[in-house]
Amino acid sequence: MEALRIWPQEDGQPVSCQEKIRVLEENWQDVQQVLTDAFEDAVLMGVSEQVLRERLAELVQALRSPRMGA
Repeated sequence: MEALRIWPQEDGQPVSCQEKIRVLEENWQDVQQVLTDAFEDAVLMGVSEQVLRERLAELVQALRSPRMGA
């Protein structure tokens, strides 16, 4: 069984609302599965693992904050 992750807020305090934690964990599991599937598909089709890792990192770095002005 995987230990629960701590989801820190901007002030460093962990998110404590159980519903928020549930949603965060479900989203994390969904993202993990999609990335795993995409990674495996690409590698099995001959894509360089290193290139794919770099592109996935670029994708994460390019994410925009949904906060106004961020």
